[in-house]
Amino acid sequence: MTEKDLEELRQARELLESPGLAARLSNLAGAPVEAALRKLPVGVRDGVDKATRKALEGALNTALKTLDRDGTAERTSRNKLHKTWAAAAGGVGGLFGFSGLLLELPVTTTIMLRSIADIAHSNGEDLNRPEARLACLEVFALGGPSAGDDAAETGYFAVRASLAKAVAEAAKYAAGASAAEKGAPVLVRLLSAITKRFGVTVSQKFAAQAVPVVGALGGAVVNSIFMTHFQNVASGHFTVRRLERAYGKDTVRTAWEAIGGREQAR
Repeated sequence: MTEKDLEELRQARELLESPGLAARLSNLAGAPVEAALRKLPVGVRDGVDKATRKALEGALNTALKTLDRDGTAERTSRNKLHKTWAAAAGGVGGLFGFSGLLLELPVTTTIMLRSIADIAHSNGEDLNRPEARLACLEVFALGGPSAGDDAAETGYFAVRASLAKAVAEAAKYAAGASAAEKGAPVLVRLLSAITKRFGVTVSQKFAAQAVPVVGALGGAVVNSIFMTHFQNVASGHFTVRRLERAYGKDTVRTAWEAIGGREQAR
């Protein structure tokens, strides 16, 4: 690999293995988000889980049927514009309390998917290919751990490996179907796997918004942090995929591990 590409891989690794959303929201809240998360009533948690599933169902439908077919994914990503839209959605949702936040999530998730698609396209992804469009959806799973993860399951490549079969099956199905049905078993399996992980970050977002000091700032600030987090994950993910297309997966994985070894030795 060239020095330039090695540096891009190092930057991607930093983005993908930097502190997660909970750490960023804890800095905003002035206290660990995990503590606020434990205080959420069971009914609220159930509502968040249902809202997460609904939001991802909409994102899956967008990814399979309309993404990049209406000219919305440009060669240059528009991170600031999408962040502004997400902040606006969060601000409006925050005006109506918990019910507003649940209604806002599908809107925010769709805006995030469009931003992820821009980042993918700027890294050379062909979004007319189902596999590339589903790789955009995969970013939601890469943005945080699932509730049952152990240390071996939280690394970037470990999460990709756990999703690989579901993504491949869903892409194959979508490529052979004129209109993918969201109830198809292969799509349900992929959706469930992504929901399991994305739901954790969504719960962290809701918990942060329940903290009084954050609530005073409104959903706009939280949504801005939420969007930035997933834009960073998308940037790292699609940089890795671009380098894999150029050098092969084994070469990139070896370089990734070598970078990690050098950083640990410092």
